Amino acid sequence: MSKENYSKSSNELLKSTFLQVERAASYLGLDSGLLKVLHEPKRILTVSVPIRKDDGSLEVYQGYRVQHNLARGPAKGGIRFHQDVTLEEVIALAALMTWKCAVVNIPYGGAKGAIICNPKELSLSELERLTRRYTMEISIIIGPEKDIPAPDVNTNPQVMAWIMDTYSMQHGYSVPAVVTGKPIELGGSQGRNEATGRGCIYTIEEAASYTGLDLGKATVAVQGFGNAGSVAATYLKDLGCRVVAVSDSHGGIYRADGLDIAEVKEFKVRTGTVAGYPGATPMTQQELLGLECDILIPAALENQITEANAADIRAKIVAEAANGPVTAGADEILYQSGIMVIPDILANAGGVVVSYFEWVQGIQHFFWSKDEVNRELRQRMVSSFREVFELARREQVSMRTAAYMIALERVKKAMLLRGLFL
Repeated sequence: MSKENYSKSSNELLKSTFLQVERAASYLGLDSGLLKVLHEPKRILTVSVPIRKDDGSLEVYQGYRVQHNLARGPAKGGIRFHQDVTLEEVIALAALMTWKCAVVNIPYGGAKGAIICNPKELSLSELERLTRRYTMEISIIIGPEKDIPAPDVNTNPQVMAWIMDTYSMQHGYSVPAVVTGKPIELGGSQGRNEATGRGCIYTIEEAASYTGLDLGKATVAVQGFGNAGSVAATYLKDLGCRVVAVSDSHGGIYRADGLDIAEVKEFKVRTGTVAGYPGATPMTQQELLGLECDILIPAALENQITEANAADIRAKIVAEAANGPVTAGADEILYQSGIMVIPDILANAGGVVVSYFEWVQGIQHFFWSKDEVNRELRQRMVSSFREVFELARREQVSMRTAAYMIALERVKKAMLLRGLFL
């Protein structure tokens, strides 16, 4: 995606997010003044991040940390490293985190962070210096009781370890709860790496139960074969589904009788892409989205299903493992077509739910087994899905509107109870 198109996509994500909020607010009769507050981030921090490159030259990168709303608790959200990331994108993602945390009822507000850089052009030592300097710059607003970062696009447990160590060095003792998504050896949680994909599967299982879909006979297409997409594909195959298509940024593959997901994962590790996987038919991203299948999982970038291609979607269930893959206009088209969309603020909330568990474990210095984590994750995702589904059915609205209604109501109550500090 070109820089210009990426910027347009970021603006579309921000506009679409606000439109969804306004749609839900209209059903709730939300006060217009309160809606104005919810549209504005509480805090935007823009920082310069200078580092010494390996060749001795000095380079300056720009970074952001946006805190959207803190009414329900400390801010929570990932940090992404990307050469085309924009402030508008970070604001939209911070807002989505507010609603995501509220819909699964965990005591956080929303935040997001980013550095404008291409991590593929940086050595490991340069990446470490960039991460540590960025941590120093945003340390004035992060902390276990204030704002807890996590991994996102192009960041991982190692990056979180550097953030934790830098923050801890400032305080003179280890502060594991300052970030989540850490390595297990530094206080990370069991089950965190696969939590987003696993949580998505729990919502799909519930959706299948409510709609009468037999997962043992279901066909699946997954757009985006990164962490969330590959985990979701693996679990769905284990449930008996036939995963007929997957894709990544280089292209897609299709096989009518089903792909061997373990082999596809191994092929991608060797080659860096699923494209070219032997024995499968090449396919574009748009062709994948328009496949006739039971379950479609957009797990790549935002704005993949728009008003231009929404009528082409032929899945029965769309489970949004990515953030904002369906625009507001497209969502209405899918709803009118009778396609169940499990919205991103519910479908991909498994990551932040287990991040919450990790934060709790870090504060208590008492750690759970993987079975305990997955049991608690399932309970949280299932109960949240049922709340959203029942409200959608009762009010005759889409699943997304119902999810936003629940989230808005919870944030509204917290804000009104706390009141305005004058």
